[in-house]
Amino acid sequence: MSNAKTISKDRVPIGQKAAFGAGHLINNLIPGLLGVFVFILKTEAFGMDPALAGLIVGIPRLFDAITDPVMGYISDNTSSKYGRRRPYIFIGAIFTGIIFAILWQIDENNTEMFNFWYLLVFSILLIFGNTIFSTPLIALGYEMTSDYKERTRLMSFANTIGQIAWMLVPFLYLLLPNKELFSDTPAAVRTIALISGGVIIILGILPSFFCRGIDASKMEGREDITFKSIFKSMGKIFNGIKLVLKNKPFVKLCLATFLVFNGYQIVAEFGLFIIAFYLFNGNFGEAGLWMTLFPAVTAAFTAFIAIPIINWMANKYGKRKAFIYATFISIIGYILKWWGFDPDNYYMIFLPIPLMAFGMGCLFTLMMSMTADVCDLDELENGMPRKEGTFGAIYWWMIKVGQGIALVTSGFILKGLGYVSDASTQTPEAIMGMRITDIALPVLTAGLAIWVMWKYTLTEKRALEIKAELVKRRGEL
Repeated sequence: MSNAKTISKDRVPIGQKAAFGAGHLINNLIPGLLGVFVFILKTEAFGMDPALAGLIVGIPRLFDAITDPVMGYISDNTSSKYGRRRPYIFIGAIFTGIIFAILWQIDENNTEMFNFWYLLVFSILLIFGNTIFSTPLIALGYEMTSDYKERTRLMSFANTIGQIAWMLVPFLYLLLPNKELFSDTPAAVRTIALISGGVIIILGILPSFFCRGIDASKMEGREDITFKSIFKSMGKIFNGIKLVLKNKPFVKLCLATFLVFNGYQIVAEFGLFIIAFYLFNGNFGEAGLWMTLFPAVTAAFTAFIAIPIINWMANKYGKRKAFIYATFISIIGYILKWWGFDPDNYYMIFLPIPLMAFGMGCLFTLMMSMTADVCDLDELENGMPRKEGTFGAIYWWMIKVGQGIALVTSGFILKGLGYVSDASTQTPEAIMGMRITDIALPVLTAGLAIWVMWKYTLTEKRALEIKAELVKRRGEL
């Protein structure tokens, strides 16, 4: 690796990193809360069919196929005194917070299909609001620094703050059934949703006030943004997507992300069901503490141990090798889960955590940093305007579609394995099927992701060459 130093103008101030991290926290908080609430839908509290519960979060992801690229195009071409990204982040955070609060004001006494359609409609609106917020936010992160290593440091910092969401959300498994705080679990869901909506708004608007991207005031090649021009430019938007998808390094990043994230998300709730039904025979009262500790400790280890080590590995060995090393370590962790879930020793659930944490820890830390490098490559090959918004939209569309597919697939897999949502216990065959799937699927997808990234070509040396050429082309000092 090179010994190139980060110059002062390329360093991102700690305040901006923290504000950007607050946005990441919201990007994690929303799917984290959705995961818990959808889990509750499948239990006795609501008794919803697991396949229907999966469709509630899966179907809205189809809308991302249109809204994310359009939002990326709008963000890339916007011209305002507040910048290309920040106005949308502000508006999107407020809209998303309000819709999230409304989304979960459901009554368990309604018919199953009434709740299904209510949740589905407002989930689509939530996706729309989250697109307005998250697409410009991610694009803003890509342009906050042009330094190869500072990009990784920025994403490491933001991802560490983002992990706070995954540390806190699991405690809902203890709060929601608490009869001293709430009359019942559905009432708890409604109350927590209102509080969460406020948190989404307060933290979500911080990047719009404090983060700074590149100066786009003199950027050439942008188009005027009006409702009429957006509709007229749909062909250009999708031609831009085709151009982006010809970028081979970027396609590798998307595919590897889809594999790792999807493999993890499909079985994310399996571990909780295994704890509840395999370790505690369906006693959620006794299982609650361990259902909380397992994901919370995993997130804490990811934030404070795995991510700093991954950041060090990236600067020492390069981002590609750091991804391969970290993903391989996570595979060993997933295999250790077979011995970690032990009915005779509950503390064994912590055995795989130190190794598992490297999988998700490296994903957004490294992949987002590498996507910023890809944006430089695109400018070199295709000129202005820079397309951080389009790249971010496509990358996160892959993530969100992956999550949607995962949640839908998870529900059908659970049903196929024999899981019964309104049963107090599960059959040994269903539990065994969950245990095998919980390990085999993420091991397979992580292994495929390593294979995809094995010949990734955008190294630090190449990235520095691209940056030097761009600086020369722009006439910068």
